[in-house]
Amino acid sequence: MNLFRILAIFLAMSTGSTFAQVTTPLQSYPKITGYVGILHPIATFSSAGTDLNFNGHYVVGMPTGINIWKSAKIGFSAEFVPIVRVENGISKMSNFMFHPGILMALGKGWIFASRAAFETSGRYGLTPVLNKTLIKGKSSSMFAALPMPVRFGNERPATFSIGFQFGIAF
Repeated sequence: MNLFRILAIFLAMSTGSTFAQVTTPLQSYPKITGYVGILHPIATFSSAGTDLNFNGHYVVGMPTGINIWKSAKIGFSAEFVPIVRVENGISKMSNFMFHPGILMALGKGWIFASRAAFETSGRYGLTPVLNKTLIKGKSSSMFAALPMPVRFGNERPATFSIGFQFGIAF
């Protein structure tokens, strides 16, 4: 009987190792990520003309946000952006924006964000953003983005802008 038990244990151990599967941990959702970046508006177009950043003034923003991914393909994002304007040697926070939106993963590190925009300046609108992960690390990644805001309100003409953003996600 001892020989039978030893043979059964040996068979169980060899069968288990023969048919063992190597598994990779699956990403569990929802997944929460955060990011911080630097935003440089490049140009703003309206019926009043074209306003170029670096032309008599400098505007910079610091987008900070939280992404909640429902799956590998879709998520929600809440972004907060203080905006600083430097002109005639004077700098001040000129605006603050709440920027909620939907994230859609397009594959190969590309993400499309469709954001609503609510600004303390009284302006509101939409901001489509095309985002690309440039360097992916174990716990963080570097990205670049192309925001294209459209704004209305506050008794000013409608505007369309284009900017450049880069940052780190973690």
